[in-house]
Amino acid sequence: MYYIERKSKILKLLQDEHSVSVDSLAITFNVSKETIRRDLRQMESEGLLTRTHGGAVPLTTAFTAPSPSSPELPVDVRGTFNNDLKHSLCKKAASYIKEGDNVYIDNSSTTVYLAQYVPENIQVTFITNSISFLIESSQLNNPNLTFVCLGGILNTNNLSTYGNIALHNSHDYYPNKAFLSCTGISEERQITDSSINEVDIKKEMIHRAKEVFLLSDHTKFNKNGQIFLSNIENIHHIITDPIVDSYSHNFIDRSHTDIIFAE
Repeated sequence: MYYIERKSKILKLLQDEHSVSVDSLAITFNVSKETIRRDLRQMESEGLLTRTHGGAVPLTTAFTAPSPSSPELPVDVRGTFNNDLKHSLCKKAASYIKEGDNVYIDNSSTTVYLAQYVPENIQVTFITNSISFLIESSQLNNPNLTFVCLGGILNTNNLSTYGNIALHNSHDYYPNKAFLSCTGISEERQITDSSINEVDIKKEMIHRAKEVFLLSDHTKFNKNGQIFLSNIENIHHIITDPIVDSYSHNFIDRSHTDIIFAE
């Protein structure tokens, strides 16, 4: 298991249990105590936790959702927020993927689990700039799934690729379906994001895809991110959870975008 995978799991343990020990982590991950100490030192330097004697505790700021004006948190940190909701959204989204589809997946903590819910007996090609999605999906060992990485400049903080090369490579594809997430959906029916480096690729795929799905749990409604992504009218389907309030439901209905509720 790589450091990046251990880091994500350690963050989840901190969220659930509020502390971790070097001894228990070494057993959990089947690595040496020194490896765990090195991981915790690195995570502390990234501002994700506070080391204690024999372990670590969470930083409050590491588990507080970013405000619209704050820089985007690393994708593995965001992945610890509303994790069950994200799995349910991905499961619902995967039910719309069919044999032979070419599918774009954005770089977000919401869409990262989508491939694991695709039926094993259908052939699907995924196009993405998300290294997190590729790492997560590589554990499936499903020969029916093909993965295309758009390349470009590596963002080590956000585990994605971006820049002119990635954008240029995206011009070669016309996906049947695009699945993406966002930072917020405003009352003005505008979709916003926080990843300035990646927004051009998302815009391009919204334009090129035949069918666009936005995965967004109830916490993202009536919020704004740093940068405009799209009007709701360009989105064919919004997959959300039943907790979304009636006011948000109504302003989406006015855009004629289909609302799909995950179970």
